[in-house]
Amino acid sequence: MAQLLVAAALAGAVGSPAQADPCNAIPDRGPMPSYLAKGKTFSGPVTYVGDADSLCVAVGGRAPENLVEVRVADFYGPELNAPGGRAGKATLERIVKWRHVVCTAGRRSYDRVVATCRLGGVTVGDLMRGAGVEEGGNGR
Repeated sequence: MAQLLVAAALAGAVGSPAQADPCNAIPDRGPMPSYLAKGKTFSGPVTYVGDADSLCVAVGGRAPENLVEVRVADFYGPELNAPGGRAGKATLERIVKWRHVVCTAGRRSYDRVVATCRLGGVTVGDLMRGAGVEEGGNGR
């Protein structure tokens, strides 16, 4: 019985496995879609938050090929497994998930676009800082 309780406690401490990234609008290789060229504006609801500074925007529907992975340009959130990382992700979810954002594309970073996104005219970075999330990711 004690072993069963310890196993259950450890399972709860480890947490559930991470959800696979559902954003597929930008291929791993090959050109980016033209609507994500530097300076272009795109918008839609946020359907997924990967960590404290990455999210998916549904551009033209919620099918994976319409989900644009965005690296937030104006905020370097803590990495998911770093101190404050999970809380940062939860804050970003609370702020933007299922809400309509308007983004301006910047450069490409792997299979995502670095973009400045706004919610109600305020950048996501300013909203995160306003919510008390400290920056500290790898981009800093």
